[in-house]
Amino acid sequence: MGSEEAKGHSAVSCENSRLLFRALQDYQFIEAVTMKLLLGVLFLWLLSSEGNADDQEEYGKLEALRSLQFSCEQAMFPETPSSSVHALRPADIKAVTAIGSLQRTPGSGEGLLQSTGKNFLELSVATLAALISNFNPSVLNLSPPPGTAGETPDSQARDLLHQAEVIVELMKGNQMMDFQNDWKLITVFFNAETPCSSYASTQLRDCISTNLEKVTAVLDYLYEKVPKAFVNLVDSTELTTASLACQDYSNASNPGRNQCNYVEHSTLHDNILRWSYQDALEKLLESERFDQKDDFTVVLQPSFQGRNLLLRLGKDDLITTSKTRVEILENYIFMAVGLWNNMMQPVGQKQPYGVTKIVQCPSRENPYLFTYRNSNYLSSLRTSNTKETSQERSYGTNIFCPDRRPSDTVPVSVHNLKPADIQVIAALGDSITAGNGAGSRRGNVVDVLTQYRGLSWSAGGNENISTVTTLPNILREFNPSLIGYSIGTGKQDSTNAAFNQAVAGAHAEDVPAQVRKLVDLMKNDTRIDFQNDWKLITLFIGGNDLCEFCKDPAYYSPENYTYNIQIALDLLHKEVPRAYVNLVTILSIASLRELHAVRNNSCPRLIMRLLCSCVINPQDNSNDIKQLIYFNRRYQERTRQLVESGRYDTKDDFTVVMQPFMTNMEMPKTQEGLPDDSYFAPDCFHFSQKAHSQAARALWNNMLEPVGAKTDNQSMENEIVLGCPSEAEPFLRTYKNSNYTYPNQTPNYGSQLLCEDRSPSSPPATSVHSLKPADVKVVAALGDSLTAGSGIASDTLQNVTTQYRGLSWSIGGDESLENVTTLPNIFREFNVTIVGYSTGTGSENDPNAFLNQAVPGAQAEHLPAQARRLVSLMKTDQRIDFGADWKLITVHIGINDLCNYCKDPDHYSAGNYIKRIQETLDILHKEVPKALVSLVDVADILALRQLFVDSPAQCPTYLADYLCSCVLTEDENSENLTMVKDAIKAYQLGIQRLIEYGRYDTHENFTVVIQPFLKNVQTPLDKDGNPDVSYFSPDCFHPSQKGHSQLAKALWNAVLQPAGQKADSFDFSADIVLGCPAQNNPFLGTYKNSNYTPVEPTREPIENWGCELSCPGRSPSSRVPTSVHELRPGDIKAIGALGDSMTTAVGSKVPDLQSDWKGLSWSIGGDETLEIQATLPNILKKFNPNLFGFSTGSSKETVGFNVAERNATARDMPAQARALVELMRSSSKINFKEDWKLITILIGGSDLCHYCLDKEAYSVQKYAKHLQDTLDIFYKELPRVFINMVEILEFSGLRQITASSSECALAAKKVCPCFLNPEENSSELQEIKRVNRDYQAETLQLINSGWYEQREDFAVVIQPFFRNTLVPLDSTGNPDLSFFAADCFHFSVRGYAEMAMALWNNMLEPVGEKQSYNNFTQDRSKLKCPNPEKPFLSTRRNSGFGNSNLSLEKTESSIPYWAAIVTAVAGVLVGSLLGWVVSRRGTKKHQRKADRENNIKITTL
Repeated sequence: MGSEEAKGHSAVSCENSRLLFRALQDYQFIEAVTMKLLLGVLFLWLLSSEGNADDQEEYGKLEALRSLQFSCEQAMFPETPSSSVHALRPADIKAVTAIGSLQRTPGSGEGLLQSTGKNFLELSVATLAALISNFNPSVLNLSPPPGTAGETPDSQARDLLHQAEVIVELMKGNQMMDFQNDWKLITVFFNAETPCSSYASTQLRDCISTNLEKVTAVLDYLYEKVPKAFVNLVDSTELTTASLACQDYSNASNPGRNQCNYVEHSTLHDNILRWSYQDALEKLLESERFDQKDDFTVVLQPSFQGRNLLLRLGKDDLITTSKTRVEILENYIFMAVGLWNNMMQPVGQKQPYGVTKIVQCPSRENPYLFTYRNSNYLSSLRTSNTKETSQERSYGTNIFCPDRRPSDTVPVSVHNLKPADIQVIAALGDSITAGNGAGSRRGNVVDVLTQYRGLSWSAGGNENISTVTTLPNILREFNPSLIGYSIGTGKQDSTNAAFNQAVAGAHAEDVPAQVRKLVDLMKNDTRIDFQNDWKLITLFIGGNDLCEFCKDPAYYSPENYTYNIQIALDLLHKEVPRAYVNLVTILSIASLRELHAVRNNSCPRLIMRLLCSCVINPQDNSNDIKQLIYFNRRYQERTRQLVESGRYDTKDDFTVVMQPFMTNMEMPKTQEGLPDDSYFAPDCFHFSQKAHSQAARALWNNMLEPVGAKTDNQSMENEIVLGCPSEAEPFLRTYKNSNYTYPNQTPNYGSQLLCEDRSPSSPPATSVHSLKPADVKVVAALGDSLTAGSGIASDTLQNVTTQYRGLSWSIGGDESLENVTTLPNIFREFNVTIVGYSTGTGSENDPNAFLNQAVPGAQAEHLPAQARRLVSLMKTDQRIDFGADWKLITVHIGINDLCNYCKDPDHYSAGNYIKRIQETLDILHKEVPKALVSLVDVADILALRQLFVDSPAQCPTYLADYLCSCVLTEDENSENLTMVKDAIKAYQLGIQRLIEYGRYDTHENFTVVIQPFLKNVQTPLDKDGNPDVSYFSPDCFHPSQKGHSQLAKALWNAVLQPAGQKADSFDFSADIVLGCPAQNNPFLGTYKNSNYTPVEPTREPIENWGCELSCPGRSPSSRVPTSVHELRPGDIKAIGALGDSMTTAVGSKVPDLQSDWKGLSWSIGGDETLEIQATLPNILKKFNPNLFGFSTGSSKETVGFNVAERNATARDMPAQARALVELMRSSSKINFKEDWKLITILIGGSDLCHYCLDKEAYSVQKYAKHLQDTLDIFYKELPRVFINMVEILEFSGLRQITASSSECALAAKKVCPCFLNPEENSSELQEIKRVNRDYQAETLQLINSGWYEQREDFAVVIQPFFRNTLVPLDSTGNPDLSFFAADCFHFSVRGYAEMAMALWNNMLEPVGEKQSYNNFTQDRSKLKCPNPEKPFLSTRRNSGFGNSNLSLEKTESSIPYWAAIVTAVAGVLVGSLLGWVVSRRGTKKHQRKADRENNIKITTL
C-alpha cells in the first residue's frame, strides 16, 4: 500500500474514531444509534456472504453482546508517553496491528468470515483499536496487509516472518505515526497445525524444537527492527483446526519436510502436544531473550484452545446457517475482548478465554499493560529447585501374613476363595490402569504418554513386592505362579500388557469391548484352564466420563454410565466362570481442583484444563461444579445399587464386589497442608508410582474387609499397612461370607389399618359434620406436581417429570393399602366402591387421572380453572351421582408461588394468593353439593434447603435455581429468603382467616377444613444425621413413594382429628400409625363438630410510630473525616432534601390532604423525638443532637433545608438543587466548606403518574437527564456531601390498594391516572410498568457510571428499598390502609415512619447487599446500628467496589459495552462491506473475486 493511501486511510479512521466515541459519551444516543449501526453492519456482512440475504433472519440476535459491560473511565492522552514498555498505558499506544498464521479447513468459521474479505486478524485489530481509542482517540488501526496468511489456501500461505517484514514496512511508511517514537501494539498469532495428526512420542521434542525456531525467528526480527513495541504472542490453532500437532510454516519451500510416523490419535496425545508447545514458548520468554531493551517486550497470552465448537465447523461438518455466522462473529469479538482482558492481568494470573462479560480496565494501582517484569513474575527457570529424581525409585513393601497357602482343594464357591487360590489376574479401565506416566520423571510431561503397565496398581507385575507394590505383586506372595499381570511399557495390544486391557482415554462405553477382548485372550491362552482357574478381574472407569460430562450431560449421565458398566459385567457374568470381580468406585474427582488452584507446585495448568475441562475450568460454587459433584455421587451410588441388586450373585462361582476405598478419598496433603503433587504424574492428572503403590495397598485391604464395613475414605498420605486374611474368614470377602444383606430393591410401602368400625352412617349422613369415612363415595384432588405425582417412582432425573398419579398421596389408587399407602386406598378399606382416584401414569387429561386434576407447575392462579374442570367431570361422569354422593376433595397449592415469590412479590403476594384460593373455594361452594374440602395448608418448604445447602446428600444442587430459586439458592440471611419466610406466614395466616370465620359453612352439605400438618416440616435425617434422600425422588424436591406414603398417613390422621387439635407439624421419618375414627365422634373432623371457635391474635394498641435505637457507639469520628467513605452518622452536621409531595409529607395527618406536614417528613422532618415519630433526622439526632436543616411543623418559616415542593417533577430538581446550595451557602448555622451534609432525593411519582399525558416530557431519557443535571450541580458546587438517591417506588402495589375500596379507587385515580386507570393486562399498563422499571434502571446506571466518584468528599448512593414494594395487609388479608393517606396514594404518618426506617437501614447496608423492598411491618426495634468494624455510611468504595466494577444490581446497563467496540469496528466493516455489496450487484459473477480484492485495497483501513 502506498504512503498516500495509508495516510488518507488513517486520517479517515482517526476522524471516525473521534466522532464515534464523542457520540458514545452520551448514553441516550447509544440506545438510538448504536443498535441500528450494529444491526446494519451485521446485515451487510451477512448479505455479502455466500448465502442469500433472504435466509439471514437471525442476524440481529447478538444477545450475548448486549450483556457485556464496558465501564472504563475515559482517560486523556498523557502529555508524556511512557519511556518504558513496563509502564505502558493504553493511552500511550499509537498503533495496533497483528500478523498470524490462520490456516483454515473447508467450512471453518474463519472461512465464513473471509467470505466478506475479512478475517480474525482484522477483526481482532479493529476490536483492540476500538478499546484503546477510549483512552487515545487517535490510535491507528493498521489491519494486516492484503494477501497474507488466512486469505489464501494453505499451500500458498505466507509465513510469519514474511508477514512481519511487510507489517514493519507498512508502519514505517505510515505518515500518521512516528515509527521511532510511537508505541505499537503487535499481536502475533501462531498456528501449530501439521499434515500429520501427531508424532510418535520419541519425535515430539524435535518437532517442537523446529517450530519453536520459526517463531523465535519472527520475534527476533521484530525485536531488532521495531522500537517501542508491546508484542502479544497467542496460540490461535483451535480457531480453525480440529487437532494440534506440529506446524511447518514453510511447507511450500520445503515440500520434503514432515514425513512423520502416524500414531494412534488420542485426546491425551493431542493435549500433551499442546501443552508441550506452550511450555516451550513460556520458557523462551522467561529466559528474558526479548527483555534486554526497555522499549520492547513479548508476553505469551493464553491460547485460544478450548473455545466454542462453532470455531471448528470443519471438523464436525456442521451446516452453516445465518445463526452460526452471527455466533462466529460474536465469538471472535469475545476472544478479542478476552485478549484485551488478559493484557490487563499480571503474568501468572491470566485466565482462559470464556464468554467475557466485562471489559477489564486498567487499575489505579497498575494502570499499565502487564509484562513479565512489572508482574513481579518469578520465572520457573529461576525458582525451580526441583531435582530430577531417578526413575528407579523404590515403592516396595512387605507383607507378614503367616498363612499364604491355597485351599486344600480348589474351591467351587467364590465365597470360599483364598488369595492363593487365584491363578489369573486381569484389569479393565482407562489410563490410570494403563499406567500412563506412572514411571515418568518429574517435569517430563511428554513422557506421560508412556503407559507403564508394569507399575499399574491393579495389574502391574514389574520386579516384585519388595520394590514395586501392585495388586499382582501382593498376590504373587501367595501364588508365585500367577498369570496375566503386565510388565514394562506398551499399549493394550502389546505382549507386555498381558491381561491388562485398559485403554488410555477410555470411557464407560468402551469397557464392554475391553471385556470382549479380555475374554477372548483368556480363552485362547494355553497357560490357562479357562473353566477351572480362579480369576481376579479389577474394573476401574469413569474419570474420562466425568472430565467430559459437561459437554454432553445426557450422554455422560449416571444412567448411561451405569448401563455401560452393566453391559460389561453382564458379559463377564455370562462368559467367565470362576471369577471374582473388583468394581472399584470412582473417586471424588473434584478434589483435582485443589491441585490446580495451588500456585507453588509444578503442575502444568494448561494441560490439566485440557485433559479435564469439566472439572478444572468451572468457577467455585458454580452450578457446573454442583452438577459435577452430583454426577460423581450418582456414578458411585448407581454402581453400588447395580451390584447390590444381586444381579451378579446368581451362581456360586461368580461375584462382583464394590471396593469403595476411593469413594470419599481426599487430596493427599503435604505437612504444610497443601496438595501433594508427588502422588501425581508430571501432568498432575494421572497417578505417579507413589499413588499406584498406595492404591494397590488400599485395594488389597478393601478386598479383605467385610462387605458393609469396607473403608471408603482411604487416606493416601498415611502409611497403609497390608492386611492379612483373618483366621476365621481367610477368604476374599463377598456379601455372603460377610453375612451382608443387600437392601431391599423393591420395598413395600403398604400400611395396616386396625379400625374395627368401618361401617357407613345409618341412616345415610345428611350433614357434612356427621360424615363417616365409609360415607365418602367420591374422592378428588386439585394442586400441582406434588398431587400429580411427579417423580414418585422414578430413579433417574430424566423420569422425574413422569406423573405417577396412581401413587399420589391424596388421590392415588394403585393396587391396595397392603402395598401402596394413599388416602384413597385408606378410604377403600371403608368403602370398596369409592371412585375418583387416579391410577398409573399420565397427565390430568388422561382417563386414568379421573378426578385428579392437579397440574405440574401449577400456581394458585391456575387453581380456579382446575376447579371448573373438576366440577364438569363430576357432573358428567356416569359413575357419580353428583347430587347424592358425598365427596372428599383435597386441595393443596402454593409451593410454586413461594418458589417464584422473590422474582415478583407483587404478583405472588399473599393477597393475590388468598384471592385465588377464595375464587376456587367459591366455585366448589357454589357448584358442588355434599362435599368436604380438605384444604392442606401451605407447606413450609424451607426445610428442603437442608438438602441443597452445604449438604452431603446426593442431590442435584445445580438444579436448585430451576426447581425453586427463591428458596434453594438464597443465603440464609438474604432478603429474598426473608421475603419468602414472611410470605409463608402471610399465606398461612390468610388461609386461616379465610376459612375459619364460616365463609364456607353456610349450609349443612358443604364445608372447608384446613389440614395444617405441613405448616412446620422437618427434614428427614439418616443415622449419620445427614438428610435422608430416600424420602425424595432423584431431584430431592418431589417426594418419592416413601415420602408420599408418609404424607398420606399424616393427611388421613389430620382428616380425622378435631379442628383445634390437628397436628401442625410433619416429620417424614416419623413412625406414623394410621388412626381410627373416635368411638364417641366417628366423623371426619370439621369446625362445627369440633366445637371450634377461632381466636384472633390480640395486638397491643399502637400509640405512636416511633422506634428504639440501641446502638452503643454513637460518637463522631475523632477528627473530622476528609473522605466521604469514612463518614460516620455522628459526623453529619446538616441535612437537606429534594423531592415532591412525598418529601413534603402530604397526607401524613389523615384526612388532611391540603397541608404539607414537613416536620413529619420521612427524610427531613424533625418533629417530636425518635421514640414518638421515626424520621431520618430524628434518628441522626441520636448521633448528633446539634444536627441542623431538618423541617418542623408545617409553616414555610420552619422548612429548614427541605426544598421539596408538592407536584414537583424531575425537571424541577435542578432548580431545587440550586436553591438548596444557596440556602446552605448563605446559612450562618453551618460551615459550608467544612461541615458534612446529607441530602436525600426522591422524585418521579408525578412524572410516572402523568407519563401517558406527555410521553416526551416524561420520557425515561429526560428523567435521567434531569437527575444528572441535578447531581452535576451538587458535584460542582457542594463540598463534603453524602447524597441518598432513593429509587422511585414500584407503583404496581398501588393498584392493589386502590382496588380494595371504591373510595380509594376514585381518589387515587385522580392523583395518578396513567398508572391506575389502565385495565389489567392492557398494553397501556404494561408500558407504564416498563417505564417504572426503566426509571429505576436509569437511575441505577447513572449512579453506577462512576461519574461522581472522582471527588474524595462526594458520594451518591442508590437506596433501593422501594424497588420491590410489598403491600401491607391487615388481619383480613386486605391492604392495610392505615399506612396510607386519605387519597390512598400518599402515605400516612405511619407509612412515612416505615420509609424513614427503611432508608436508614439502607444507608448502613453495604452496596450490593441493600434490602430492595420494604414490607411495612411495625417493629420498634427494626433500626440497624453501624458495623463496629466499619461504622461508616456505606458507599460503593467502602463496600468493596472499585471503579472498574460498576454493575452491582441485577439491572441491565443502559450503555451496552459492545456499543463502543462495535462502533469502532464498524468503521472497518461498513466501508468495505458497502463497497463490496454495491460492486457485487453491478458486476458479473466471474468478476466477484477481483472486485472484492480491489475494494479491500481501497477500504482496508
